[in-house]
Amino acid sequence: MASHTFRITQAFLFSERLSSTTGDRSSTMAIAVDACSPRDGPGLDSISDAVDTINVFKGRITSEKSSPDDPSIFDADKDKTAFRRYNEACDRVKAFYVEQHAKQTVAHNLAARERFYSPDRRRPEMTVWEAIEKLNELVDDSDPDTELSQIQHLLQCAEALRRDGKPRWMQLTGLIHDLGKLMLFLDGCCEGQWDVVGDTFPVGCRFDERCIYPETFAANPDSHHEVYGTRHGIYEPGCGMDNLIMSWGHDEYLYLVLKDQCTLPREALAMVRFHSFYPWHREGAYMDFMAEGDEKLLRAVQAFNPYDLYSKSDDPPKVEELKPYYLELIDEYFPRKVIRW
Repeated sequence: MASHTFRITQAFLFSERLSSTTGDRSSTMAIAVDACSPRDGPGLDSISDAVDTINVFKGRITSEKSSPDDPSIFDADKDKTAFRRYNEACDRVKAFYVEQHAKQTVAHNLAARERFYSPDRRRPEMTVWEAIEKLNELVDDSDPDTELSQIQHLLQCAEALRRDGKPRWMQLTGLIHDLGKLMLFLDGCCEGQWDVVGDTFPVGCRFDERCIYPETFAANPDSHHEVYGTRHGIYEPGCGMDNLIMSWGHDEYLYLVLKDQCTLPREALAMVRFHSFYPWHREGAYMDFMAEGDEKLLRAVQAFNPYDLYSKSDDPPKVEELKPYYLELIDEYFPRKVIRW
């Protein structure tokens, strides 16, 4: 088992090292989107909202104030039952997870990271605000029933954090945390909605019963693998959350984009990478992989979660009025104005 673990770890590290060999082979800002492809922006938004609905009704939120890991205040009086009813989302969401859980294998995840770092992949270059506008355009333009734009969704989260007096870096994290959804429209980044959105989990070890719809993992070949199907799989207890291979999706994609291109603190990167890791930050699964310092990351992700889920019912923000403030925040934490996606 040790040699098998070594081979998998080396394969993962190889995909990480590819990031240092890509040089300046990025593409320009233009993003080619095939109108006849399955890159369905409104469909992605719809399934993402349905997944959030499930998590809203499963969540239990407290309220108070106001360091990065203090409980949220903005939603203290909010009627959480005003969100779409849980049962309306269940059937669609379960069908989504049946596909996701069957296909998120170690092999898929290693291949996804190799594609991400490949020197042959065209990496668009744009500023963070341009990326927000691009996501807004790709997801919302063909959807006449969208009540709030993607920019408004992101600003709602950021503004809720700002009103509660959270640090500037946390406000910025709220603004950008879902920008990884751009991957649906970028060549070589995903295969469908199932590896863009949804709850995340580690691959290479046993799928925990506290994951949503755990019975659907039976169709995943890794469930029956002699190593991947064991409790710790390719990992060691206490290896640290940073060393887990998380299921591929918009969280992991954005984390890889940001980690070498911004000065946001480790807690912010954890909020980005683990905000959909509900089995860990809400259900208490996978705790035996935590290392020294990971408890602080866990508290940060838990503090961020209500702003991600519950700010969507706030009044629509006025984009042009808020834009100067957030452009200043972006400049503060992104030394290079133009980043590679």
